[in-house]
Amino acid sequence: MQKHFGSKHAKGGFTRTNFWSKNSRGFTLIELLVVIAIIGILSSVVLASLNSARTKARDARRVADLKQVQVALELYFDANSVYPVSIATMVGSTGGKSLPFEPKDPGAGNPSYKYAFDTLASPTKYHIGATMEQARAATTLDEADGDADSTGWGGGVPFSGADTADPWTYDVSN
Repeated sequence: MQKHFGSKHAKGGFTRTNFWSKNSRGFTLIELLVVIAIIGILSSVVLASLNSARTKARDARRVADLKQVQVALELYFDANSVYPVSIATMVGSTGGKSLPFEPKDPGAGNPSYKYAFDTLASPTKYHIGATMEQARAATTLDEADGDADSTGWGGGVPFSGADTADPWTYDVSN
């Protein structure tokens, strides 16, 4: 049995007239534009939710970095009976130094974290902090984690963690 694909009389085969008939049509331009618009709206919703997740992740990283610096400060104090004059002083592995690198803020520009020490106490007091991106009410952090004030201290870069406006400062002190 022979099949003739170009003939009108071919049985069961595709013919030129069947292939281009009005019964088999593609998508219209309007249908394609509607689908593209729906995909665009869905992608913008996903990107907006990812942006808030990134903000929360950067704030969580700041809190974790400050906890790591706090532990490193205590180890340094145990070895030297004073707190260091900067966070960068604790980078290394000897003499109470326990940071493999100086932690930096994960935000734009990557500045160092705020650090102050009391020179009058030859430094036996410290105050570290980071500016958070989320509003204070949107976090699960304790209100006491943003209340210290080292503006009267002489060492490092004294700052106040008692600000209640957003962006607010998460701080830890001893």
